[in-house]
Amino acid sequence: MSCDQDAETRHVLGCFRDRLKRLIQVEPLLDLLHFLEPDRKDRIKAKFREEGDINAAAFLIDEIIHSKNYARGWSRELIAALETVGCRHAAKYVLNSPPEPTEEAENDSCVRLIDLLQLTLVSMKTGDVCAHCRALGLLTLEDQENLTENQGNIGGARLLLKRLVKNEAGWFSKFLQALEDTEHHDLVRELRGEPCNEDGEALKTVEEGEQSCSETMPVLPPVLSANSSLLSEDLDSSVDSSGGLCTSADNEGEYLKQTQLSNYRIISLPSSEESKRDIVLRDYQMEVARPALEEKNIIICLPTGSGKTRVAVYITKKHLERKKQMGQPGKVVVLVNKVPLVEQHYKAEFGRFLKHQYSVERVSGASQLKISFPQIIEQNDIIICTAQILENSLAKAKNGDEDGIKLSQFTLMVIDECHHTKKGGVYNHIMIRYLSQKHKNQLLKKQEKSPVPLPQILGLTASPGVGGAMNQQMAEEHILQICANLDAFTIKTTTFKEEEAKTPYKRIARAEERKEDPFGDVIKKIMDEIHTHADLKPLCDPGTQYYEQWVVQKEQNAAKEENQMVRVCAEHLRQYNEALHQSNTIRMSDAFRFLNKYHTEELKTKSSPDEEGTITITDTERFLFTLFKAKLQELMGKPQYENNSLAQLKTNILKEFSTRERARGIIFTRTRLSAIALCQWIQENPKFDEVGVRASYLIGGGDQSVVKPMTAAEQKDVLNKFRDGQINLLIATTVAEEGLDIAECNFVIRYCLVTNEIAMIQARGRGRAEDSSYTLVAEAGSGVAERESVNEYREKMMSTAIVKVCKMNRADYEKKTREFQMQAIIEEKVKIKKKLLKGMMKEPPSKISLSCRQCSVFVCSGEDIEKIENMHHVNVTKQFSKLFTVRENASLQERLLDYETNGVIACKNCGQQWGSMMLYKSIECPCLHIKHFVVTYSSKKKTFSKWSELPIKFPAFDYTQHADLLVEDSEEEDLETD
Repeated sequence: MSCDQDAETRHVLGCFRDRLKRLIQVEPLLDLLHFLEPDRKDRIKAKFREEGDINAAAFLIDEIIHSKNYARGWSRELIAALETVGCRHAAKYVLNSPPEPTEEAENDSCVRLIDLLQLTLVSMKTGDVCAHCRALGLLTLEDQENLTENQGNIGGARLLLKRLVKNEAGWFSKFLQALEDTEHHDLVRELRGEPCNEDGEALKTVEEGEQSCSETMPVLPPVLSANSSLLSEDLDSSVDSSGGLCTSADNEGEYLKQTQLSNYRIISLPSSEESKRDIVLRDYQMEVARPALEEKNIIICLPTGSGKTRVAVYITKKHLERKKQMGQPGKVVVLVNKVPLVEQHYKAEFGRFLKHQYSVERVSGASQLKISFPQIIEQNDIIICTAQILENSLAKAKNGDEDGIKLSQFTLMVIDECHHTKKGGVYNHIMIRYLSQKHKNQLLKKQEKSPVPLPQILGLTASPGVGGAMNQQMAEEHILQICANLDAFTIKTTTFKEEEAKTPYKRIARAEERKEDPFGDVIKKIMDEIHTHADLKPLCDPGTQYYEQWVVQKEQNAAKEENQMVRVCAEHLRQYNEALHQSNTIRMSDAFRFLNKYHTEELKTKSSPDEEGTITITDTERFLFTLFKAKLQELMGKPQYENNSLAQLKTNILKEFSTRERARGIIFTRTRLSAIALCQWIQENPKFDEVGVRASYLIGGGDQSVVKPMTAAEQKDVLNKFRDGQINLLIATTVAEEGLDIAECNFVIRYCLVTNEIAMIQARGRGRAEDSSYTLVAEAGSGVAERESVNEYREKMMSTAIVKVCKMNRADYEKKTREFQMQAIIEEKVKIKKKLLKGMMKEPPSKISLSCRQCSVFVCSGEDIEKIENMHHVNVTKQFSKLFTVRENASLQERLLDYETNGVIACKNCGQQWGSMMLYKSIECPCLHIKHFVVTYSSKKKTFSKWSELPIKFPAFDYTQHADLLVEDSEEEDLETD
């Protein structure tokens, strides 16, 4: 390794010192570190004997960081030694490639779980478990010998648990396997959080698969409002992490939704004609465009604001002109991953420059005018649409539907934000179809048959990232994988000497840790009273992720055990825990309002609308309602107790607006709730008004969080005002990082928020004005600043990887990309076969029954449930209609394709929400949300977050049958009236 790499390793060791000291095994490692002098090794060994592994590891790290006398290449020796002694997890951190934040959090949860259950786990047969762990690669031979010789069973078990948690992510499932293989079934059930039936047998999960950390410590499913519909295209759909909640269900819903839409909204062209505009490219833009002008598939990688889309417009224009000159038909499709980008690309680029010469159309879901998508394709030269719409039509064509289209109908396909062309993404689904046909074409040529024409591919991105790469070689493989996925001849980028002045100045503003927190202390006291009331004994501190996962598991177990006291207490504890977390980033008053809103809505559920029966309020619920507010309202008005991060943010905002003639900036924050709360805080503070701050928030449009989403019109209005200068400060979730056309800013602040290198590059790219700044506001000790430093190294790794891929030998490049492509094609075939097999194995609905999650009252049998449009599960039986009440839906009412949601359905007995009332072709259909029920499946009770987790085949909704029954009932009522 070079001196620069040794210096980089020192820096990384400093960044991850606190984590590395818990992952390194000092004693065996020292024997392999030949660059350390013997006397220094002796001091570290003495530290190990006197103070243990963690302190000795910290001492070793400090020794390496501060000493400058080691021979060149010592970092290579360190990494090799870590891998040799089994500290591969530590080696990844030293390689400057830690796991993704979500993976790291899941692994931390597993470590914490082992810690919580240690007293139970030490009863294991240590020798047997060690042998199996060794076979599974969790221990080295030296580890096994040390753990089993002269330690005793319990002592050996303790050391085994300490050793296991030092492994890289994935160790937990292997440990469970080792316990299972050695017949420690009770310990496995304890770790999985599975209750037992009367015979003591564990309740198996419905879909058995690899047990991951996240399955062991479940993450709470998203809280949806009553009319949450899978038929809303979300501004955050593909990359938004603003809510911190699972989005896989939302993406699946988007896929299912758009698969069913056969008609789309056509947005008509404006009547006023624009004058013809010439497209003039800069030298660097022409350089990156050149291979595409030669009809090659390429990826263009240019920074945000450098004109990638303008280059794509130019290539599109030249492509259509060339086709016309050759007397061939030309048709271009521009794919985007967010609905607002359809309108943006039309108005700002493709429509603006090309509609005078070609027919340009834009298409989005949630239609009102019903014109078939194939007709739109046929009638226009350039079509701008979301990728999901194209994928749905391609799927229809494959299934023999006349309303489908084929890739061969296009001659050029432009893919915006093409770094999303990866496993599971809609872009990748489309490109798998492309690659499969390309492979078939090669076979057709061998058979001397005509190949099926395929479009030229043009990918656009500002940052392909490194995909979690642990070293430079893996970063290069990630870039090659993206190139293979897009069948790219090359990836084109450039360096900007003249543009470098526009790179924002970066700084990190650290806030001091909070010294006093009486508001949090009161919340913790309330939580302690709830713990006492429900006889709950948490082994981790409130306000942490570990506590969140513990309380979620308690709520799920209590629901299955029909222990309503513990279930409702756990639900309230979750809300208090969230408020504790919020008070560390936003005002105490905002956290109080969050709690107050929750309690107010809970009280409303206990009211009986229209005097329909009596809803039961338990003693525990009365206790919880009485407990709330205590001293919280009094404390929230005392600014001296606010968190220091807010004060640091205030200082930075005032500095930007006081020192700049015309300040315009964006603050990025994690959640929608914090974006709205920060906006209110700024608007209510006269200090900001004095320096001319005019703030507004920008959040996503999907209805998957506790915060009311923004409509597309509201988003557009805010962006227009920001562009015009009516607003000069946006507080946004990560929805504003990527793609959206936002006016140039001269400062960007990321508030207690760090994700990956792509998000960092995208956010920083918003600061494109002269003399712009990029500031990270973080609390000291939070780890946020350290993650940002790692992202910077990943960015450098990405840039180097792109350069190396561009310089690769052509034969090597083509061989490598072809290998990736063949692998992708085979994986897709296997996936399809598994999906078909899974569908064939689905069981009848009679296997399940549903009961209320809150009061355990029987709701219905699975035989009463039908599916509308292959996604909405409804029960229209008369018996079921007697069990629920309908409440007004306070959220937005959205007109859908053939149905609309009118209200919330809730249990008559306890007020627990069950789902929403859907109006489908004039028939009222109660739509059930599985997360609100406990499912009895083959005599075992289980909770689910989405219907797809159930291996049950529900019948399609028979509209004709139910319509006939309604008509008969109506006629009988008319006769009785007469």
